[in-house]
Formats: sequence, structure tokens, C-alpha cells
Amino acid sequence: MTDKLPKDLHIAVLMGGWSAEREVSLMSGNGVADALEKKGYRVSRVDMDRNLAAVLDGLKPDLVFNALHGCPGEDGTVQGMLDLMQIPYTHSGMVTSVIAIDKELTKQQLVPAGIRMPAGKMVKSADIFEADPLPRPYVLKPVNEGSSVGVAIVTDQGNYGNPIGRDVTGPWQEFDELLAEPFIKGRELTTAVLGGKALCVTELKTKAGFYDYEAKYTEGLTEHICPADIPVEIEELCLDYALRAHQILGCKGTSRTDFRWDDEQGVDGLYVLETNTQPGMTPLSLVPEQARQMGISYEDLVEIIVREAL
Repeated sequence: MTDKLPKDLHIAVLMGGWSAEREVSLMSGNGVADALEKKGYRVSRVDMDRNLAAVLDGLKPDLVFNALHGCPGEDGTVQGMLDLMQIPYTHSGMVTSVIAIDKELTKQQLVPAGIRMPAGKMVKSADIFEADPLPRPYVLKPVNEGSSVGVAIVTDQGNYGNPIGRDVTGPWQEFDELLAEPFIKGRELTTAVLGGKALCVTELKTKAGFYDYEAKYTEGLTEHICPADIPVEIEELCLDYALRAHQILGCKGTSRTDFRWDDEQGVDGLYVLETNTQPGMTPLSLVPEQARQMGISYEDLVEIIVREAL
């Protein structure tokens, strides 16, 4: 690799925190820290708490590698603090993070640019106990959580009730407002962007029927087909959508765009679900897997992200 980074570079790897994705973030962060140490860099591992600013002020790192997932590490809060402290950091900046974590704000940026996303609307959780916001089947999800946290698929045969019962476990018990979208049948696809290039397409086949938080991070529950066995025109459209979403939203470092594809509809059946600005870096994560497919080792992947941040 060209443009070698100084080996005395002090990198604080920020991980953990208190979001629903804490454990995944710890796995990502420790993997990143191990990789940087193998490369010879000085690394400080930081499990984020409420005293983060003071901790970083004491460490005085040259760079923060942001391995947080969920809020407040992915929603612009930590990014704004690091901007104020004038500490460079990996991945996307504050404004991009604010927009990309919010699925409705993301739609407002991407749909006018010709990127197909499911139609949907915000609904009060209390209202869904009176009537369905959309014809079944539909999806209810928090507007600003990642890793499929709090997603419910409401079907005619589902066990949520009709209408949904107040006492039934679901995201309506945790969030006052939810995003309702039509359920798109078909296949789960994803594409990572690194260094200004879309890498490849992975298909995710779950044994549980839905690519939820458990399926994403429990070994053996999801089969990753990389590269995906899909028509060339679908592959090209995934790569195009992912790269354009990365550029339109202003992402940096790496991002990952997730799709649902109704394979009975051809190219008209491909929909972007979201763009993740802080994709996982765990052993089961998709960005490292796609990087390997393109001949990039995990350690080099981490170093590429660091180089772009500087």
C-alpha cells in the first residue's frame, strides 16, 4: 500500500457505549484495535461512558476510530463532540450521520435522486392499537435504530393480533413513533462502499426467516452468499445505488447499503432499505467479508479507513 501512515500514530478506538448494539460494537472495536496493533500503531481502547470528552482529552489521540453502533455514536452526537474537540475521526461526519440514521430523512435525500425506497409513513404507536396504518403485510420499525433492532413484520397470520395488542411484545412498547412501510417480499441483498468504490453484492439467507439482530450476529443463523448469485443487471443496480447513496448522503470511510429484491419484478423490484454509516467490523460482518472478496485483508481494510479519515 502506498502513502504509509506514521507508525507513532496514536489511535483511540471508540467502542461499546450504551445503545442496544453495545455488544456488537465491543466486538467491532476490539477487532479493529487488534488489527491496528498488528500494523504497529499505538492503540487506546475506549469503552464509551458519559465522561468520554474528559477521557479523550487525557489520551490526546491523533485520531479516533469510531467503532460505535447505534445512538449516540452513529447519530451525529459523538461526531459533533469530536468536531468541537478538533479530533479527526473515521467514518461519516455529523450532518451525514444525523440524516443517515433517520430512515425518513434518508428517503428525503435519496428518493428525489431516483433511488427506489419503500413508501412509508410515520405513525404514533398508540394509533396502531386501533387500526393498521397500512394494508397487511407491512413492517414497523424505529426510525433511528440500526441492526434491525425493534423491527416487526405484521402479517395476517402473525401473532401480534388484529389490531395489534397493547400487551404484545414489539417496538410499539419501546417507541412512541414508528415508521410503517409495505413489506417487500423477496431476497435480502447488501453492498459495501470503500474508498469511493462499491465492492460487491452479498445475499443473506436466514434460517429464521428474517434477517434480524439475532440472525445478523449469531454464527450459523445466516448464510452469506458472496458474491450473490443474481442477474448482472441487479448486481449493477445494487452497486450503482450503494455508491450513489454513499455520495449523496456524504458518507466517508465505508458505508453499507441494504436492499430487498422482489425477484419476480426484475429491476423494478429492487428497493434500498437504508444506508449504514457505521457498518459492523465483527467476524460475521459484511464489510470485512466483501473486502476479502476483493482481495483486501481485514488489517488493510482498517488501515484504508484510517487513511481516509486523515
